[in-house]
Parts: sequence; C-alpha cells; structure tokens
Amino acid sequence: MFRAEFKGTLKGSIRVPSDKSISHRSIMLGSLNKGTVVVRNFLRSEDCLNTLKAFLELGVEIEDRKDVIIIKGKGKHSLKEPFNIIDLGNSGTSIRLISGILSGQPFYSVLTGDQYLRRRPMDRIAIPLKMMGAEIFGREGGKYPPLTILGKRKLKGIDYKSPKASAQVKSAVLLAGLFSDEPVSVTEPAKSRDHTERMLRAFGVDVEIKGLTVCLGKNRNLEKDIEIDVPADISSAAFFLVGAAITPGSEIVLKDVILNPTRTGILDVMKRMKANVKVENIKSVSGEEVGDISVSYSPNLKATEIKGEEIPRLIDEIPIIALLATQAEGETIIKDAQELRVKESDRIKSTVENLRAIGAEVEELPDGMIIRGKTSLRGGMVQSYGDHRIAMTFTIASLISEEVIEIDDVDCIKTSYPRFFEDFKHLLIE
Repeated sequence: MFRAEFKGTLKGSIRVPSDKSISHRSIMLGSLNKGTVVVRNFLRSEDCLNTLKAFLELGVEIEDRKDVIIIKGKGKHSLKEPFNIIDLGNSGTSIRLISGILSGQPFYSVLTGDQYLRRRPMDRIAIPLKMMGAEIFGREGGKYPPLTILGKRKLKGIDYKSPKASAQVKSAVLLAGLFSDEPVSVTEPAKSRDHTERMLRAFGVDVEIKGLTVCLGKNRNLEKDIEIDVPADISSAAFFLVGAAITPGSEIVLKDVILNPTRTGILDVMKRMKANVKVENIKSVSGEEVGDISVSYSPNLKATEIKGEEIPRLIDEIPIIALLATQAEGETIIKDAQELRVKESDRIKSTVENLRAIGAEVEELPDGMIIRGKTSLRGGMVQSYGDHRIAMTFTIASLISEEVIEIDDVDCIKTSYPRFFEDFKHLLIE
C-alpha cells in the first residue's frame, strides 16, 4: 500500500518522458526499414522496452546505447520466426500493432502479456487481419491473448470500415497493408491519433488521407536512413497540467511536449474550463509539432461537456480530467467514452469508484460519468487495478485531499512513466 501525501505547490519546469506512441512506432517501423534508423529520446518505460525486446526476438539488429537506439533494418521481409513466445507485458499498443506486422510474415508466432493484457479484447484487430488472409487464434475464439498468428508473405487488400475510432486498429491494418499489393484503406467514425500515418510517410511509404479514410498507395517499402527525435508525451504531461491547475500557488512549464492535433484534446478542454494554460515556443521535430506548455493555479474552473469526436483526442486523459472536474463549478458530463471500459482497467468504473472513495460526487454512466464540481476531497483508500493512469491520477489528487490517499499498487506506473515520483518531487515545494 502506497501512501500518497504530497502537499505544497508545484513550481518550476521539467521535460516529462518521451511519447509512448512514437517510441513504439519508431522501433516497429525502424525494424521494417531497409537502412539505419537512429532514435533519440526513446521512452525507456516497460511498455516500450517490451516492444524493443520483441523485435530483437524477431531477429532485428538493434543497438541500445541507452542515450540512443540504432536500428539496422534489412527490409520488411527480413524478420525471423521467433524461438520464444513474445511477452509484451502490459502493452496493448505493442500486441495490436505487432499483430498487424506478423500477419504479413510467413511464419508462426505467439504473443502474450501480463494478467491485465490477457483480459483486453483483440478481436477488434483480429477480424480485419483475418479478412486480409492471416490466421489468428486466441482464447475465447480469438478474442483474448495469448494470440497465435500464422502469417502470409502476401496479404489481401481491404477497405475496412472500423466501428471504433481506434489508432491501434487503424495502425494494425495499415501495417499489415505493407505486405499487400492490393488496395488497403481504413475508414473511422472519427479521427484517431495519426502517428502511424505520419511516420510511414517519413519512411517513404505512400499514404493518402481523404477525410476519415487513410489509404496506402503504390510504394509500401521503407527504405530510408532516418533520425527520429521523440518529443515529450502529452499524456504524461497531463497529470502535472491538472495538478498545477488545481493546487493554489502553482505555476509550471512542461518542455518540448508533442502538440499533434489528434492528441491535444486535453488542452482544448482545459481552456474551455477556464484553466490558466498556454502553449509557447512551437516548432517541428521529426514531423511532429512540439512546444512548451505553461499552466498555473486556476481558481475559476467551469464545468464542461466532453463527448463525440473529441473523445479520441483525449481518451487516455479522461481519469485526470475527471479529477480536474471535481474542482470546477457545475457538473461536467463525459459521454461516448465506452472505449474506457477495455483499457488497462475499466477506467470508467475505476475512476468513478476511486473518486467516490475520496469524497467526490460522481455518477457512473454506461459510456462515461457525471462529476459534480467544487468538491472537497477527504482522502482514503483507492485501487489502481494495475492501471498506470489511475495510479498517477490519485497520486496527483493527494495535492488537494484533506487526508492521505492510500493506493494499493503504484508499480504499474513504470509501464509509461518510470520517473514519475522523481519529477513530482522535483516540482513540489512543500
């Protein structure tokens, strides 16, 4: 049991860890590339290191110099059949995207993960990948890991209409599409994060975007020597953005944060809620917009409604946004977020239950929640359910709770933010 009893104000500046999504993709696409890829500021979290280990198992030459990763790829058909079962730990991104790549490999592979990953649904990627010609087996008819994949060197084309706005589903299909000579496209009901499309283009792959549809063009080979400088992760920055906004006297700057428009929903929501937040020093780094985000204590927060096409742009930040909403005037309504039910935990349930446990007034909805604002948080015992974002959210909540918040498990934070507590203490002035 971890006792979260952080009191004081947040002051100063830090660079939060590098972006998890881009770190994963840099290893994956670098491994399919014919040429040398240099990755700087790679996120050395458990999830991303599991992706790196997976491609070592697949025979890719990767040199880890700690400060830089060097990938010497030999092309998309150079992967080798793994000798071992590939264990991806807690990483849903890893297992879903790698499944797309392995669908185009003419060999046998098995993917598994920890107890939490083995509960996460995989049929959302298995269905289109099977339509493209891969054979995929798993628990409960292929719904849950471990997954067995029997790939093919050449896959069929597909015009896939995804029922969900999911970057992982879209990416799995696009990565499998690299191994097809036929038309491949994915259409979503709303735009999800687009890091895969951007990075494929950087490697020379033809990618065309038509509204909510992404199509692969004629050239599907990755053949470039390239350097990737991974920016700071806005999903990790979100915890301190909210922490500073709700804690009297706080004023911080978070440096070099990714500002990809498919990821900045939290900034739009905070501004709409009258938080004192602004973005400065905007520049382009490795095809992504990056900038510094400053935020200070915001005593006049207002409730808002979050729904529809905005949800994919902040899906990972909803637990910490819910904490922000407890300090806003009025009722904040979050809808259309049923995808939270199948994250590392059921994040609707875990957020609502834990907020109630520390004194907040929250109503659970099938696809979201209603948070009543201007609530005094008293503290208490909460469960992280092995979910890093839940654990970090309720650690931040201790800044404004009347008493200690006890969290059953915070080791899960290492999956995305290994130095979370060091950064927290660096900013905290007691």
